[in-house]
Amino acid sequence: MARLWRYGLLLSRQRHVAEDLVQATCVRALERAAQFTPGTRLDRWLMSILHSIWLNEIRTRRVHQGQGQVEPDSALSFDGEYAAQTHVLAAQVIRRVDALPEAQRETVFLTYVEGLSYREVAEVLQVPIGTVMSRLATARAKLAEYPPLHTVPNPSTGERR
Repeated sequence: MARLWRYGLLLSRQRHVAEDLVQATCVRALERAAQFTPGTRLDRWLMSILHSIWLNEIRTRRVHQGQGQVEPDSALSFDGEYAAQTHVLAAQVIRRVDALPEAQRETVFLTYVEGLSYREVAEVLQVPIGTVMSRLATARAKLAEYPPLHTVPNPSTGERR
């Protein structure tokens, strides 16, 4: 459920919409449980359903771009100096990824956050695997244009992250 919610939040940029997407995904999955192929990955099937529902929402409501975005800083909690610095670094990464076009952002999320293979991402997004690879390459190139992030020293070990 948490993975579905994160994916719903990535797509919709609104917490309440993400919750609605997850609920609709669960309802549709229960209604169409007979369509699930035993031995395949349930998470990939559920993410495909969520993605399909989201596309239907876009088509029917024409969601306004940029409406209801969650600011990374407001979603992160700050606990102590090291934690605060770590969260600032994470917020910088989130902002950079958030600036990517939606298709690239979604592909980066499914690949690097959810850990899906290229083939699984292609199935979830219903695009060819070459499109996934192209989106990731373009996203990596765009992210490489940014100046390097400053590392944060860990006060207990002295290591930099």
